[in-house]
Amino acid sequence: MSKTIKVALAGAGAFGVKHLDGIQNIDGVEVISLISRDLDKTREVADKYGIQHITTDLADSLAMKEVDAVILCTPTQMHAEQTLACLKAGKHVQVEIPLADSLKGAEDVVALQKQTGLVAMCGHTRRFNPSHQYVHNKIQAREFNIQQMDVQTYFFRRTNTNALGQARSWTDHLLWHHAAHTVDLFAYQCGSPIVQANAIQGPIHPNLGIAMDMSIQLKAASGAICTLSLSFNNDGPLGTFFRYIGDTATYIARYDDLFTGKEEKIDVSKVAVSMNGIELQDREFFAAIREGREPNSSVAQVFNCYQVLHQLEQQLA
Repeated sequence: MSKTIKVALAGAGAFGVKHLDGIQNIDGVEVISLISRDLDKTREVADKYGIQHITTDLADSLAMKEVDAVILCTPTQMHAEQTLACLKAGKHVQVEIPLADSLKGAEDVVALQKQTGLVAMCGHTRRFNPSHQYVHNKIQAREFNIQQMDVQTYFFRRTNTNALGQARSWTDHLLWHHAAHTVDLFAYQCGSPIVQANAIQGPIHPNLGIAMDMSIQLKAASGAICTLSLSFNNDGPLGTFFRYIGDTATYIARYDDLFTGKEEKIDVSKVAVSMNGIELQDREFFAAIREGREPNSSVAQVFNCYQVLHQLEQQLA
């Protein structure tokens, strides 16, 4: 594909804007349709980014013949259903993490992608952050081998708010959303499937109906282990912090930044063409479309993550 890739983006919230910012740096890609539930807010965002078509219904954008691909930044509970709709409409699709909030949803998407042959990718951004790419390159070069990962995913989210502090219409989930980042990354970095997984959770919030605290243990076939702590109750530094403990070094990753175990900053500016993990994720999506290949973080590649999440959900139930 040599022509401009024309994109519909669903979700004008915090993450949708991150994708719009990233796409502005990518040649040969144009967002021509923006979908979100609040038409006034959608129009405001569309005007800022020069997008002509707005709607509150994804079906309107899928009906546009000129749309080649769709990026979904919508509520978790809609991901599987909307991804299936995009594939059925003949559109390449990138869905933000998680792929689904059930194993059945993930299975359905993987099966339809295989049937259609379209590019279908899930936004497991940690695979693309320069910090984690640096560690991955060390592993691939056999200069580093993971013994243990220690990960903290902490937010202060006792109400339904997004990354910008704005009200949300849906409830986030520690297991099916935030744990998915680490479950996938651990197996990806180890180059080894997860063979053991355990989880415990704290009290269920009386209004939100979800566990606000969770602890997960993982073991890869390689023998490496991972401990993941998650909380929506944390009143302190927010985000996800990764400590890689290996046989030759210790690395601490904070989004796109990387440090040694002694807090010495590592220059990762030359790892990729950008320091923005979301932009790098989008670059991979569009490159896969142009080159007619499977992308890194394809729905097939990340499927095992959702099998593990399902197993953990059964334990917690």
